[in-house]
Amino acid sequence: MNQKLKQPRDLLPEVKAMIEPLKIGFIGGGLNSAVGYTHFASSHLDGLFRLEAGCFSRDHEINQATGRRYEVAPARTYTTWRELLAAEADRLDAVVVLTPTPSHAEIVAELLAADVSVICEKALTTSAAECAAIQQLVEAKGGFLAVTYNYSGYPMFRELVARCRAGELGRLQQLQVEMPQEGFLRRQDETLENKPQTWRCVDYNVATLSLDLGVHLHHLVDVVSGGLKPLRVAAVQNHFGLVADVVDNVNALAVYQQEMLVNAWYGKTALGYRNGLRLRVYGSQGSAEWLQSQPESLTMAGADGTIRILDAGSPGLMEASQTRYQRFKPGHPSGFIEAFANLYADIAAALWQRRGLGHGASGPVRGAGHALDGLQMLEALHQAANTGNWTDL
Repeated sequence: MNQKLKQPRDLLPEVKAMIEPLKIGFIGGGLNSAVGYTHFASSHLDGLFRLEAGCFSRDHEINQATGRRYEVAPARTYTTWRELLAAEADRLDAVVVLTPTPSHAEIVAELLAADVSVICEKALTTSAAECAAIQQLVEAKGGFLAVTYNYSGYPMFRELVARCRAGELGRLQQLQVEMPQEGFLRRQDETLENKPQTWRCVDYNVATLSLDLGVHLHHLVDVVSGGLKPLRVAAVQNHFGLVADVVDNVNALAVYQQEMLVNAWYGKTALGYRNGLRLRVYGSQGSAEWLQSQPESLTMAGADGTIRILDAGSPGLMEASQTRYQRFKPGHPSGFIEAFANLYADIAAALWQRRGLGHGASGPVRGAGHALDGLQMLEALHQAANTGNWTDL
């Protein structure tokens, strides 16, 4: 193995050209899915992966059509995921799990038991108990599991993280994170504009809204804060939208280690917001703001009153100027797929590192332990909302 592949930042264009693409299979991710094409496009953008097998859908026509669209051989387009596992376990470098969240635990567990490396769409499971069982299996088997939290792949978000690590903002005091969307309230001819998937219309041990959006906010706070843990949480959950009997709006306040406060708001009943992901960080020496709708800009403020707007072409960047992020020249904006591709490049580096050094994910790649932390927090949030009291973690 080329030793330059030890760290994700070393996946430069000239190195990528020398790498044999990692062979992956998809479970789920058919042409009618919400995430299938996103994973296909982002995993292939830098030539680091090649999709060679799949069980894309339980619907035969959709399954076959997806295989044809993604140029997977008919003989390697399987009717069930267990058929794929039996035939491909020794032929693939990893399997990507893209089925609805409630099915993840069973599929991921069987893949890990068969010594298959796993890349799984968030949320990993619907409960902390399921997640803890998967973490135990990963540890027992020495397995590889990466969960995809794609929003942390944006270069200017990573620039913010680098500046927080360098102490530019001082001690972090407050984080405000929000992710308002409108899909459960926006109407078209007296109906929902986009009918949600069936599994999203049922709440589990935590509100499905938290599995869908809350896990992202937990992840972003964890990354920015350098892994500070929540200690207690208070929350209010609401039903405002057109999907009956499900939580579709959450407001939460969490106290973290080192007295850091986190305000979080996420929901699917905020008309006018397609995806209003925003992060504001306030420290003892400065503050910063990043919006997904303007992903290539980072606003920084200092204690002396200065306000700066950084972009991919600004001098003195700590992270975002790396060659791995420069697919286009500054002024030609990158977006959602490119951010997701950055995460896939991190996963590729971790898989290559595992192959050469005998251990797995590091750096930006997060696995079962991180997912478990998030689900434990979200279960505490759910309990706090139901009881009206602070809940300790």
